[in-house]
Amino acid sequence: MPENTIFVKPAAGMRVVNPATGQPLPAEGDTVENGSYWIRRLDDGDVTEETPPATPVKASSKKE
Repeated sequence: MPENTIFVKPAAGMRVVNPATGQPLPAEGDTVENGSYWIRRLDDGDVTEETPPATPVKASSKKE
């Protein structure tokens, strides 16, 4: 995983929108750019930083 990204999952009961995609963060988590938005979400307890799964999670970068 590149150094400027982190793998995060929404905390239990939370719905967090990924500002890069405009879509909610999937319950199974996603790799996102490590920036101030995600640092704030981590500090607030809205998401948790996790170890990425062995098989990559399908990126949700498409807007539908």
